[in-house]
Amino acid sequence: MRFNLIGPFEIITDEGRSYLPSTPKVCQSLALLLTRPNETVSSDLLIREIWGEAPPKSALTTLQTYIYHARKLFVSEGVMAPERTLLVTRAPGYVIQVDDDEVDVKIFENLITRGQTALHSGEPERAVGLLRQALALWRGPALSNIPAGDVLTGRIVHLEELRIRALQLRIEAETQLGRQRDAIPELSVLVNEYPLNEWFHGQLISALNQSGRRAEALQAYRTLHRILDRELGLEPSPELQRLQLAVLNPPSSPHPSPARRVPSPHGHRTATAV
Repeated sequence: MRFNLIGPFEIITDEGRSYLPSTPKVCQSLALLLTRPNETVSSDLLIREIWGEAPPKSALTTLQTYIYHARKLFVSEGVMAPERTLLVTRAPGYVIQVDDDEVDVKIFENLITRGQTALHSGEPERAVGLLRQALALWRGPALSNIPAGDVLTGRIVHLEELRIRALQLRIEAETQLGRQRDAIPELSVLVNEYPLNEWFHGQLISALNQSGRRAEALQAYRTLHRILDRELGLEPSPELQRLQLAVLNPPSSPHPSPARRVPSPHGHRTATAV
């Protein structure tokens, strides 16, 4: 059995069949429970997710009906063995009891944690492998095929931030392995996908410069400067400004200088509107 949330929501049965409940609000309830596996999610939070700030008077009764239908579907569709209890009532709400390897979000989070630990322990090759596994789970925008209220939307944003974190850690690990030039095509895509993320821009500028493409590196900096000025009225960060100066004034030594490192993602600045 497997619950996939990173991309279209789907339930993989014990027989390997993909299944999705036909009632959107049942899906919505299950998705919220699965973002907090093995934790009690209050009925109030579930009601707020489904109906917002103005729930009907029958909201609690209707929610109980959704939970009832979810339990029936788990058995009738062969999602789990009949003897297993998956969805449990626990005051003040409900809890879905699953193993970490049965929810793609938990697998994703654990792989990122392990990848970060490997990187910080001086094992960049191992970190790259773990972070690639994590990113391979990303099948598209999280929960893209079901409605999402305020609570789920917040969780979706959190998952997207984790994806950015995994990308940054993997790129940093590959840079430590001397693969900065190989990252240029991907970084060119990422700066368009995340135009306000200065860390991605900095990595692209650095990679271009280290590959002998100074004119393109300077153009990449000008592009960032224009985006920040137009969108937020900001200048690039001091770290990026220093990187621009390094591109403009390369070392005069005849010997190749060590690759200039862009600040680690642990301290990156992503411009955000206030």
